[in-house]
Amino acid sequence: MSELSPQDEPLDTIAMVESPEHVRFDYHVAGPARRALAYIIDAIARGVIVSILVVIAALAGFAGSAIDDVLGGASIGLLLLVLFVLEWGYFVFFEVLFNGRSPGKKALGIRVVTSTGQPLHMVDSILRNLLRAADLLPKSYAFGLMLMAGDKRFRRFGDLVAGTIVVVENRHVVAGPLQIDPPPRLDELQWFPERLPLSGDDLDAIELLLRRGRRLSPMRAYELAEIVAPIYAKRLGFNRVPDPVRFLQLLYYRGRGVRLAERQFSQGDFTVRRR
Repeated sequence: MSELSPQDEPLDTIAMVESPEHVRFDYHVAGPARRALAYIIDAIARGVIVSILVVIAALAGFAGSAIDDVLGGASIGLLLLVLFVLEWGYFVFFEVLFNGRSPGKKALGIRVVTSTGQPLHMVDSILRNLLRAADLLPKSYAFGLMLMAGDKRFRRFGDLVAGTIVVVENRHVVAGPLQIDPPPRLDELQWFPERLPLSGDDLDAIELLLRRGRRLSPMRAYELAEIVAPIYAKRLGFNRVPDPVRFLQLLYYRGRGVRLAERQFSQGDFTVRRR
């Protein structure tokens, strides 16, 4: 992994890492509040497991015979062993098995990855969780919180030693086809040539602008379209564009390959086809 220069480092809670293949990834770093809530959920989950085991151990120790006494003693010993394993192995088990996510982390939408953005390995998880004891000092994660507050990636001592960071999982939703509203009319599209002087990058830029315009106020969307529309109008030889937003919509519609010769437009009871 190559180190990023200071001017390349992003601001806020975004961590930029570069893989050994020189591919850069941006991660939203999970803050202390989100991580604390995830830890509380995991603590509740561990408490439920311990409660169930305590009940089982208590039931095994109720009998009064010698055999039952042995079984009761064995249950207590087994319970202590399980408590030890649960305290130190709970996070390792879930983080390794579920790609850096414990039940609490999954509920809060965060997970642990390496500093290069790779999936967590068992050695990394063991190391960062064994050093959790150091973060607990002197009391209630005081040392860990101090380290996290002073680190731009909110890493505690275990993360620093193991080379890991806790990131927020960004859920990407695949956008559907861009809908033109109202639908283009024949009299609008007939002014555009069959072959438009547009590249794929041009169409992607127009689509991005139109999608973004839906999240803006009509006035702001009009202002942005008013900046872009004259650039493409000049290519087509148009002297004036009355409505820049509508112009970009029609331009995108035609640029995506909808040919007038292949599309029918209904006008009243008549179907018009342009040859």
